[in-house]
Amino acid sequence: MMESWSFLDTDESNFRPLVVIELAKGTKEETIEWFTKRIMDKKAHGGAQLLIKPLITENGVENTYLVGASHLRLLLGAETVGLVKECSDNSMRTFTYSSRKTFKHFADDNHNFLTMAECQYIIKHELENLRAKNEKMIPGYPQAKLYPGKSIVRRLLTSGILVQIFPLHDREELKKLRHSWYGRVKVGYQPLDDIRCYFGETIALYFGFLEYFTFALIPMAVIGIPYYVFAWEDYDKYVMFATFNLLWSTVILEVWKRICAILTYRWGTLLMKRQFEEPRPGFHGVLGINPVTGREEPVYSSIKRQLRIYLVSLPFVCLCLYFSLYVMMIYFDLEQWALDYHKENESNFSTLMLYVPSIIYAVVIEIMNRIYRYAAEFLTSWENHRLESSYQNHLILKVLVFNFLNCFASLFYIAFVLFDMKLLRQSLATLLITSQILNQFAESLLPYWLQKRYKRRMKKRKCSQKTDTDLSLAEQVNMEKEMGTYLGTFDDYLELFLQFGYVSLFSCVYPLAAVFAVLNNITEIYSDALKMCRVYRRPFAEPTANIGVWQLAFETMSVISVVTNCILIGMSPQVDALFPDSKVDLVLTVALVEHLLLAIKFIMAFVIPDKPRDIQTKLSKLEFESLEALKQQVRAFKMQLHFLSIHH
Repeated sequence: MMESWSFLDTDESNFRPLVVIELAKGTKEETIEWFTKRIMDKKAHGGAQLLIKPLITENGVENTYLVGASHLRLLLGAETVGLVKECSDNSMRTFTYSSRKTFKHFADDNHNFLTMAECQYIIKHELENLRAKNEKMIPGYPQAKLYPGKSIVRRLLTSGILVQIFPLHDREELKKLRHSWYGRVKVGYQPLDDIRCYFGETIALYFGFLEYFTFALIPMAVIGIPYYVFAWEDYDKYVMFATFNLLWSTVILEVWKRICAILTYRWGTLLMKRQFEEPRPGFHGVLGINPVTGREEPVYSSIKRQLRIYLVSLPFVCLCLYFSLYVMMIYFDLEQWALDYHKENESNFSTLMLYVPSIIYAVVIEIMNRIYRYAAEFLTSWENHRLESSYQNHLILKVLVFNFLNCFASLFYIAFVLFDMKLLRQSLATLLITSQILNQFAESLLPYWLQKRYKRRMKKRKCSQKTDTDLSLAEQVNMEKEMGTYLGTFDDYLELFLQFGYVSLFSCVYPLAAVFAVLNNITEIYSDALKMCRVYRRPFAEPTANIGVWQLAFETMSVISVVTNCILIGMSPQVDALFPDSKVDLVLTVALVEHLLLAIKFIMAFVIPDKPRDIQTKLSKLEFESLEALKQQVRAFKMQLHFLSIHH
């Protein structure tokens, strides 16, 4: 491996810009010179051994740079990050430069062996692993301290010297993807492999889950329509619908694990080894020694972090939850006022007024969710978590708890305190439909309109009517610099999580919930695709093997749905009539049924394998071959030692 790095070519004749680096205006020349030199320096000297060129515009050289790499450098980088590629025998193996000839479609002159997204991911990895050697500060900025092992890019970002790093769009490939993805309305699957090649596994997996969840909702929607049409007020008949709901919510999540394994095995990320996590960019503390790596890095007391979590964050979250419940009680006062107004007037206007409190409450819920999200991000950042995974887990927990209470508390109150099934149906329908409309507007339509307006201004300024594919490189970079930043799949998964709650918790009362969810998700697929291709800058690809903590969140929601649906069944007149003398027997029976259903649910989760048998076999075969190869290496090493001992 080291021999490969030593003769690595840095030929710039075929320079292909892959990543854009934008420095702050007025960045000092010595800083620029030092940073670009570190990017170009050989690996042996602590550099990234990449290619970098300034972006030349009509106004001359700006503080924007294009980063690329030679074909050989990218292949060696693919080995460093542990990319998994398909071999000639159709098996998936970790790529190594020494065995490159054994991989399918590999040729020394085939520069498309690695996808553009993989190339950009490699460059991002190399830039993030540029580390300070003996520097005590960033040249030209004495206040921006460095220490051995500190990530240079992260220090430049936190110091405000580096504005942003983003991967460039490939206009031709993007045009093809747009056409096959959302360019025409069609009934069919999304081009997930093409999405993965262009945007990476994390985004492709989200769209795969969105597509799968939409198809999984169809049986619920098909069964729900006749219930809505023929048995609207007869809640007794919803017992069967609720029972189907319980089995459905378990089966779809278990089947998704299998589909996820099939996709990620095909993409190679199921086999990728988890890398050692570096401290997140916002982590700060007193300089110390990491006991695992032996490197110098910031150290922060875990006791201080726990105190911040339990003495500040937890009380704040509880206060927000109390405020959410207070707003909910105001909503019920408005509902009572609307009901009294309708009884007094009995007009078409008064009938419409019955829906106004629910619509206002749905809008307030969305506003509160978004404000709380910012507060949760600030608090989680202030807690000073060392790892990005720890930061994300604490953030997701805070957001999920608040969103769950904020969105569903009123429904639980109506169902189990007021026992008003008619109001529950009305509130569920209003909350679901209003939240879907608001999300579509806020997440896709508004950003798209703003982006179109910006592009019109750019075209007027340039006095040009060029299409996206006709733009010069400088025009393309400047346009993409002004585009919005895609902040990840967090909000998209959160929206699906809440939708899953509306469908699984109370859909036996409002069977059309699944119908509206299907319609929303069909438009969501197109609007999210439009958002990724036209509104936001291209995000860096991020390899992933599953949907992470969201799988646990959905499974938790399905467990809660068992409890709520069992109670709703127990409250139905049909079941209540079976226990005319003793309500205690009714409660005990419902509790017993609920425990039995939970047991069946967990047995099903255990019985249905997470991975198909053929993939399990392939993984076991690879593990066996790896162990055999390791044994051969050990035997060869022992023979060398034995040979040396004889000669000495």
